[in-house]
Amino acid sequence: MNYECVYLHAWEAGSETKTAIRKWMTFYSHLRPHSALGSKPPALVSWQRNDINQSDEQLQRVA
Repeated sequence: MNYECVYLHAWEAGSETKTAIRKWMTFYSHLRPHSALGSKPPALVSWQRNDINQSDEQLQRVA
């Protein structure tokens, strides 16, 4: 991530750097498919795992 975002640009101000890194992190986590995750973005995989775990916890509480 550092190389793709930070090292390929020369921003003038710290605020530009912060904005660009935030945009890259959003893209990387929410939009960019990852081959190790079945071509899904990490945020989707994390959300799906949390959803499954919460459903399991609810079932255990009822039982």
